[in-house]
Amino acid sequence: MTEVRTAHTADLDAVARKAARTLLYDVFDDMTAEDWEHALGGIHALVHEDGELIGHASVVQRRLLHSGRALRCGYVEGVGVRADRRGRGHGAAMMDALERVIRGAYDLGALGAADDAADFYAARGWQLWRGSSWVLTPDGIRRTTDEDGCLYVLPTTAPLDLDADLMCDWREGDVW
Repeated sequence: MTEVRTAHTADLDAVARKAARTLLYDVFDDMTAEDWEHALGGIHALVHEDGELIGHASVVQRRLLHSGRALRCGYVEGVGVRADRRGRGHGAAMMDALERVIRGAYDLGALGAADDAADFYAARGWQLWRGSSWVLTPDGIRRTTDEDGCLYVLPTTAPLDLDADLMCDWREGDVW
């Protein structure tokens, strides 16, 4: 039996957090401690099959700057499904849960998509950000050209110009 559960980081006990972290390290070869930190502090969507964690995704709050406005963004992090359970709708089930949170609580959703996941997000209504990407660092504004063509947004309430600049708040590790 498969079950999707949502919970805030504060409501996950140490065993659940460890299982999620272990899953993501198994799914992603390049997972870092910062990547795990980025997935904390918001709402997690967890897929269990017969009591075992097989999928994780989370949405955390960030500030994005766009067209002179600071927007409350639901930023999606740590989306992964165990390799032997992919292709069965688990990723879609997790995103259904997180997109409900984004639509109800944020000005927009955003995420950085790996090349092999871009079609998945686009089919769900996420739109490629065509403009330039930037980060507001402790030392000032810096261009993030490596992220151009990888950022997707889910419009909710904020008017968006997908060809304009988009700037994220600072964080350690990958800023987007």
